Amino acid sequence: MTGTSTDGREELATLLQFLREGDTLVVTRIDILAQSLRDLQNIVHDLRQRGVTLKALEQPIDTSIAAGKCFHNMLGIFAKFETNLRRERQLEGIARAKAKGIYAGKGRPASIDTVRIREMKAQGLGGHSHRQALGMGRASVYRVPEADGN
Repeated sequence: MTGTSTDGREELATLLQFLREGDTLVVTRIDILAQSLRDLQNIVHDLRQRGVTLKALEQPIDTSIAAGKCFHNMLGIFAKFETNLRRERQLEGIARAKAKGIYAGKGRPASIDTVRIREMKAQGLGGHSHRQALGMGRASVYRVPEADGN
């Protein structure tokens, strides 16, 4: 799941509920835990209230010490800054594409020719033939019936 929000992250919710006083939550990097500064601060605040510390393996974060708390806050601010920059660049790119008349707002064009796969299937050709003829991966060929509800 995306780290941009804690919404819908069931495993994270389960993990946070499981932690008890005196436990330490260990993550590789804090951006895996949360990319939203607000969510990160809320998680760390909740952990502190419950007597749980946070440690990051690839960053000098250990909320049981002052320097770790400070570094945690700085990284959170930079993560939020990076997210905002990425969003601004994305919006600029969309505006340029719209100005050129090439933005449809529907994502990239479909790379799977479902009609052609269905035709080949009706001719009795199997998945290997579809892949060879259309130059696509095995998983893509077998996703077609699922995507169309057949």
